[in-house]
Amino acid sequence: MLKVENLVKKYGEKYAVNDVSFEIGDGEIVGFLGPNGAGKTTVMNIITGYLSYTSGSCTVDVFEILENPTEAKKLIGYLPDQPPLYPEMTVQEYLNFVFELKGCTFNRKKHIMEVCEVTKIVDMRDRLIRNLSKGYCQRVGIAQALIGNPKVIILDEPTVGLDPKQMIEVRNLIRSLGRDHTVILSTHVLSEVQAVCDRIIIMNKGRIAADERTERLTELMSGTRRLQVKIAGNKKAILDSISALDCVSYVEAGKDMNSADGITFKIESKNGADIRKEIFELCAKNNTPIMGMETVTSSLEDVFLNLTKEIARKKGKNR
Repeated sequence: MLKVENLVKKYGEKYAVNDVSFEIGDGEIVGFLGPNGAGKTTVMNIITGYLSYTSGSCTVDVFEILENPTEAKKLIGYLPDQPPLYPEMTVQEYLNFVFELKGCTFNRKKHIMEVCEVTKIVDMRDRLIRNLSKGYCQRVGIAQALIGNPKVIILDEPTVGLDPKQMIEVRNLIRSLGRDHTVILSTHVLSEVQAVCDRIIIMNKGRIAADERTERLTELMSGTRRLQVKIAGNKKAILDSISALDCVSYVEAGKDMNSADGITFKIESKNGADIRKEIFELCAKNNTPIMGMETVTSSLEDVFLNLTKEIARKKGKNR
């Protein structure tokens, strides 16, 4: 549905976007992440046709955005971080205005009602936009993006400023949109991406740092598997025996004193190996009972920070 190839955007000698390529298929919900200045907003503005690019290509369905801008833009619905609303209009008046602006040919009354039902603003149609809560304003903003039934929906920070209840409601709405649309979600709220997106693209310094399925992204952090194991016995003896295992890359003992309740050890494996069996056999051999064991997964925040630091480190080496 959306294909970006070798995209470059330069301002003088400065690269805002540097050789970015990705594809997004029908019905995917993709999170677009990156620190400030990463280039993600530039890429989104290029996809919507708001910005041109220096080189590369951006194709929506079969239409290249610069060669066929009108046809490509018909396939895109966009909600910027500040919804483009007119507070003096009612919701119905505003959606009628957007309908006309987009040159829609659907049955107006039926189409607008369908959009209102999807975004759950049917009861708000006669209300002035200025009197709506922040959450309902976001819903109206998403509704205007859905007018014309575009195949691609781009949402820039759709839950910013919302309270927890409103955030959950908008997230549920975004998930439901994925059934009939390709959705690109730009946000700084990493928990939101984990809750909503099928896939995550992380940008840093104008390049793509990661492009993975959400559930697999944490594996990119270091190729290690972490265990937290509570073992009863002598701290130094246990530490030495675990360190001697070939499959272990790092082990750290907790500050708790030797006791029958056990000492907590943080253990990392080499090459992502599952070392639970080796740890169990070692403890059985040394007669040091395991009081508890759990896998420690990296959070998306850890992955995000690690990847952006790694890109910065490589860039520094290449200078």
